[in-house]
Amino acid sequence: MPATTPCPCGSARPYGACCGPYHADDLPAPTAEALMRSRYAAYALGRHDYLLATWHPDTRAATVPPVEPGVRWLGLEIKRTASTDADHATVEFVARSKFGGRAHRLHEVSRFVREGGRWYYRDGDLK
Repeated sequence: MPATTPCPCGSARPYGACCGPYHADDLPAPTAEALMRSRYAAYALGRHDYLLATWHPDTRAATVPPVEPGVRWLGLEIKRTASTDADHATVEFVARSKFGGRAHRLHEVSRFVREGGRWYYRDGDLK
């Protein structure tokens, strides 16, 4: 994706100044919200390698299920973020997509943990 294109995460920043460096440079996301946004952008861009690398090893799936051909990612809304301490946080979000002419929403409260200076997605609860 060109660095000047708006980032898929919805931040209104160019991809090269938003999620792009996390995807390309192995730069760790500085916050749980930044990791959530970069993971959404990775789904939108088909970056399964990034999704697996940022998924905590204790809960990581063996593979990321493929996205159905024709799915269009429409946007990400961060509803709430909360930190329980310096290394644990939650991010509530709604991810919107469209497939086969039908709109879909994924509403989740995701849990993140920071280990060795890196944030990881741990798991989440659907709302």
